Amino acid sequence: MKPKGIILFHGAGGNREHPVFLEIERQSKIPVLRHNFSYRQVSGKKRPPPRIEKIVKEIVQVSINFADLNGVPQSSLVLGGRSFGGRAASMAIAEGLPSRALALLSYPLHPPGKVESLRISHLHKIRRPTIFISGDKDPFGSPDLLEHYARKIPSEVKLHILEKENHDPKESKTIAGLVIKWLDTLR
Repeated sequence: MKPKGIILFHGAGGNREHPVFLEIERQSKIPVLRHNFSYRQVSGKKRPPPRIEKIVKEIVQVSINFADLNGVPQSSLVLGGRSFGGRAASMAIAEGLPSRALALLSYPLHPPGKVESLRISHLHKIRRPTIFISGDKDPFGSPDLLEHYARKIPSEVKLHILEKENHDPKESKTIAGLVIKWLDTLR
């Protein structure tokens, strides 16, 4: 089934206006929702995210609402995001949230400098086509480590490593183009 929409979730310190999200929306031929987590919507205050379990519940509700609004099944939606938002989306899908596929941008395998604190225990439960796009200088996970753990997903996985880029790659058009091209391959 071709995707009928995409929902993008921002990183812990970011918001829905990230340049990559804006570019994906600009290039997309399907509806795009760039969602701000509720903790980012408190006016005038920059707050850290709540526990990831709360964010996963929010992702489930956002997916239900977006599918209803567009009159499509949740199983036709692509979920994804940057860093924390992508991690939370991947956890929601691993826990059974219906989706078509998963797009992970700058996936945070571990906190910077703490390789022993891997955030990968759920990856083997993801049963959806997945794309990873990360910079080769990302302190949240090396390309080798990312490739190793991406193989834990028992579905089709595409991996793109951007040269000379860190955790917040500046190549918005390139990243969006990779995501859109990948979406076009989903049937």
